[in-house]
Amino acid sequence: MNTIDLPDGEYIAVVDSIEDGLATVFFEHDDEEVGDAVLDASILPEDGRHADAILSVTVVDGIIDETHYDSEKTETRSEAAQNRFDRLSRRPPSKDES
Repeated sequence: MNTIDLPDGEYIAVVDSIEDGLATVFFEHDDEEVGDAVLDASILPEDGRHADAILSVTVVDGIIDETHYDSEKTETRSEAAQNRFDRLSRRPPSKDES
């Protein structure tokens, strides 16, 4: 369950969801999504066991060797996503309002 089909290296991992002790995680390298996996949530840092958590991970031989929760990147991405949502949810002005 904790095997990852990625070459050895450093990645950004984004926690999509955690349900029943399993975490769905997407992996990025150079700002591109390169894979995903369902992992036991217990292998993630405790403070990074929530949806949208951003982790720095090192993969060695298909296994996560090191993980670090990045609270700053998590907050930055969360704010950017909220700003996009806010912009998209604004109603365009009607003909009378322009």
